[in-house]
Amino acid sequence: MVRGIVFALTAAAVVPQCGPGSSTGTSGQNFQTITVNAGPAGDYLNGAFTSATVCVPGQSSCQTISGVLIDTGSTGLRVLSSALTLTLPQQNDASGSPLVECAQFLDGFTWGPIQTADVKLGSEQANAVPIQVIGSPAFSVIPAPCAAKGDPEDTLSALGANGILGIATFKQDCGSACVAAGASNPGFYYACPSSVCHETAVPLQNQVPNPVSLFASDNNGTVIQMPSVAAGGVVSTSGMLIFGIGTQPNNALGPAKVLTLDAQGNFSTNYGGIQYQSTYVDSGTNGIFFLDSRTTGLPICAMSTDFYCPTTLQSQTATNRGVNGVMSSVTFSVGNVDALSGRVAAASEVAGPNPRGFAWGLPLFYGRSVFTAIEGQPTSGGTGPYVAY
Repeated sequence: MVRGIVFALTAAAVVPQCGPGSSTGTSGQNFQTITVNAGPAGDYLNGAFTSATVCVPGQSSCQTISGVLIDTGSTGLRVLSSALTLTLPQQNDASGSPLVECAQFLDGFTWGPIQTADVKLGSEQANAVPIQVIGSPAFSVIPAPCAAKGDPEDTLSALGANGILGIATFKQDCGSACVAAGASNPGFYYACPSSVCHETAVPLQNQVPNPVSLFASDNNGTVIQMPSVAAGGVVSTSGMLIFGIGTQPNNALGPAKVLTLDAQGNFSTNYGGIQYQSTYVDSGTNGIFFLDSRTTGLPICAMSTDFYCPTTLQSQTATNRGVNGVMSSVTFSVGNVDALSGRVAAASEVAGPNPRGFAWGLPLFYGRSVFTAIEGQPTSGGTGPYVAY
């Protein structure tokens, strides 16, 4: 059976704002390596992993954490407590109570305190960045409203990674919806003055941000470049994560088509004559997920029930449309995921059902340069948010 994780964070729409803290950077290496392999848990299919260095703010005490999943569908750096050896300062609310987060994903949630770190990626650095430390034993009691969000992903075996590097188009992981208390607050953040935690409002500057937005330069977005992967898959493959869009020769848009996004970070997809309004591009999703509505349909796998398993490789076509009206046709493959299970870690034909909309996961990235522009940030292709490929 294949690990099936859809990592798009259910963040609220946000108003462009400046992020927290100050930042420093260099004009040096604005990139680092991506490796698609089985991951630190040894059973991941289509997981794109990299490393992130975290430091005690303002100090030289640092740790580089490998096996961090790159996720263009969520915002913020999240690290397993079990993978972290540093002691980082705890972030508190105005009354001095520790802030803890219930980060909500489509397939579950991560629970853990918000702590502060200097974050280094390549030669870029952001200072005093709020990050989530997942599964900290100091906050082991999960409040009932958080537990109701789905399955906890607070261990290596559950998460499949040592952390998540969320580099979506949003600057903060919740945004304006979490600034005010009340029924409209989605319940991402909790104040924990004791073992009993309660939902709380958190200002933008204290929310978990996209660390790229806090770099001194190359801070308007990211590019993921991956080689093509032939049908049948490979044991591993490598690519690049590049910071900035149109800021250096290695991150120019070139012929990529820019598809602007709505306030929820979505565009639309036409597939099989049906228009899907909730479409997103997400490197943290390990397949292309959509609802096949044809009369024949694509069969669900017998073992890996989150995926499709046609008897022969199927070629499919869908057309994406940005809010700006720009359209791009994508041809993709759907194969038998059960036949891939345990043999390969990178495969382009991974797909499955998704009744909520159309999710373009990591297979879209193979053989392409995919750009993710951060909201409110000017780029050579216009002001974010947008995706381009």
